[in-house]
Amino acid sequence: MSNLTNQPPLGLKKPKPKKNEAYLREVRKRPCCVCERFGEVQRSETTAHHPIHERYGSRKVADELAIPLCDGHHQGMFDDSKIAIHKNKKIWRETYGPDWSYSLSVQETDI
Repeated sequence: MSNLTNQPPLGLKKPKPKKNEAYLREVRKRPCCVCERFGEVQRSETTAHHPIHERYGSRKVADELAIPLCDGHHQGMFDDSKIAIHKNKKIWRETYGPDWSYSLSVQETDI
């Protein structure tokens, strides 16, 4: 019988994406993609954010999909002047759009 759902056999999990520290280092060297797109001043270091909108479950997406976010747009621990995605995912999405949409613009440039 053929596999009509393209799912792995029951009991087997999909393999975890491999770590790509070199890619993450390059992402952290870039300016915050949200600050750039919306003309905001970046006041904190850039971190690598793994998109979480439309991600179901706790597994991170591949490192190659990470986007550069300043702390204000990411965790909001050192810069509370912006909307931090991990503090308020819904308002962040309403204001800036889905976080995964920024992955495409990062991948189009040479990293």
